[in-house]
Amino acid sequence: MKPPRSALGIDIGGTKIAIGVIAADGRVLASRALPTESRRGTTDATARITTTARLVLHESGLDVEALVGVGIGCSGPVAPLSGEINNPHTLPGWEGWNIVASLAHTLGLPVWLENDADAAALGEYCCGSGRGAERLVMLTVGTGIGGAIIVDGEIYRGAGGEHPEIGHIPVAGEGPECYCGRSGCLESLLSGTAIGAAGQRLGFSNAADVFHSAKSDQRAQQILTTAQRALESAIGTIVHSFAPDRIVLGGGLVAAQKAFFLEAGRTALGRVRLLPPNAVTLAAARLGNFAGIIGAGRWATQRAESQPSRRVPLRDGKSLVNTLPVPPREIPR
Repeated sequence: MKPPRSALGIDIGGTKIAIGVIAADGRVLASRALPTESRRGTTDATARITTTARLVLHESGLDVEALVGVGIGCSGPVAPLSGEINNPHTLPGWEGWNIVASLAHTLGLPVWLENDADAAALGEYCCGSGRGAERLVMLTVGTGIGGAIIVDGEIYRGAGGEHPEIGHIPVAGEGPECYCGRSGCLESLLSGTAIGAAGQRLGFSNAADVFHSAKSDQRAQQILTTAQRALESAIGTIVHSFAPDRIVLGGGLVAAQKAFFLEAGRTALGRVRLLPPNAVTLAAARLGNFAGIIGAGRWATQRAESQPSRRVPLRDGKSLVNTLPVPPREIPR
């Protein structure tokens, strides 16, 4: 029997790209990061990602034959079926880029694309705070708010295969306008951007300043009270809509202000009356910056295990290129 093979995990955000070689048991064998700089274009990005992937693979002590493929978790919107990035908000210059086709060509491996929130949730489900849960909901709070649902080890998809936008759950009848077209959604009140914007209107410099000043400034306290109530409302909606075994809170803002987020989450769970006590548990993410690459690597492993043997036509006539095997070849130097 062949030993379990590793995968390359890539986590793409608006400012940073992390790349790692992920063992079958979720260990990070080697990793590196590079600036995203999406405005430099897709040709430049392909070259830099490929070069860094080669370096990481060398540092892991493995060769390309040891990999099942490449998983990418990318800040959305993304189109996992076609392999394209459609995110002008945080990845300008990459709109419509088929990153799957580009990296499959340069790396000589099958490549799969997924939303970064889904990848992070899958990482926590398999190797972090989600272990042991059958149904997991993860909220990732940073510059924006991402969300993902994992059921029995598989990423949940909505109508048309779409990614659920949990960050845009309505939590207030009135509130700041959001780019989603609504007012009073979770992201417009709880994200680092939202807290920072509310603080700047009162003379605070950013979200970190608001949290620091809340120890003695009532104006900062009020901003955080509003944010906390938004999170409590969202968790109540999540619990009564999905009844998950576990809710995991992650992202940069949660890591920096863990006590604030866990307190709000526990308050929300304490108000649940329609489920048995302690049916839903709450945890902070454990994998930190590695959640994305671990989850992306795990996603590649899952897709490789269920690899179709032929192209799957899409309605628009394209092929399902992100699940088409590509014969391995040496990564270009």
